[in-house]
Amino acid sequence: MSNETLKKIEELTVNGRVEVPKATPRKAATRFTDIADLEGMRLAGKLAADVLLMIEEYVVPGVTTDQLDIIAHNYMVTEQGCIPAPLNYHGFPNSICTSVNDVICHGIPSKKTLKKGDAVNIDITVIKDGYYGDTSKMFFVGDAPVHLQRLCKVTQECLYLAIKMVKPGTRLGDIGAAISAHAHKNNYSVVEEYCGHGLGTTFHGEPQVPHYGKPGTGYVLEEGMTFTIEPMINAGKKQVKHTGPDNWIAKTKDGRMSAQYEHSLLVTAEGVEVLTKRPGEPF
Repeated sequence: MSNETLKKIEELTVNGRVEVPKATPRKAATRFTDIADLEGMRLAGKLAADVLLMIEEYVVPGVTTDQLDIIAHNYMVTEQGCIPAPLNYHGFPNSICTSVNDVICHGIPSKKTLKKGDAVNIDITVIKDGYYGDTSKMFFVGDAPVHLQRLCKVTQECLYLAIKMVKPGTRLGDIGAAISAHAHKNNYSVVEEYCGHGLGTTFHGEPQVPHYGKPGTGYVLEEGMTFTIEPMINAGKKQVKHTGPDNWIAKTKDGRMSAQYEHSLLVTAEGVEVLTKRPGEPF
């Protein structure tokens, strides 16, 4: 089966990346009340989630992360009519982030092949009609070691418990404290150099959403806000080192594994809407 998939991957990537249409930006905002804006965010979120669903069958031993980038790029542009937000963003050279094993985030796709036992976070951000959808998840390449499965499970739990807390009046310090408490309870550390962020008609805006904090402090959530929560949890220590072009790639300083899950969220009057929800998730 893997050989058939690799053959399909070769066919999908042989001609490289299609040209990206020119973007027509909207006025930057991360809070919305107009139904047209909310529907724009819902569509962008769904399309970002769909890319993760599409790419899963191609995450197999022998594929390169560059091939995954080509497949995702062409799908976003050709099938979805989207623009890959990371491409050329502050000099980032690719359309998706592929963070393998000890890479925390912003992994740059390359010609290196994935092998059995690897784990890779694929981070997707699309722009659809000026609205942004941003999401990521972990993929296992073949059978994953038990310790890696556990790290990913706890990281996803950190995201899910944080999402359940989102509603008008919640403080971001409470959310960050809950994330870090769950990670520390499981003997993991929380990366503090990167955080979630306001999202809407801009890629990164206010508020900043740290994954650690002090209860009763921080920004107060309000209806209509759109932002990401994206905890990065390390098996070892929290310290980060930077490598790669322009120091884009963030890795664990101690070389141990890292995991991340991310969703785009809308604060509603009743609580929260997960804009990038995938089938089977408990929201």
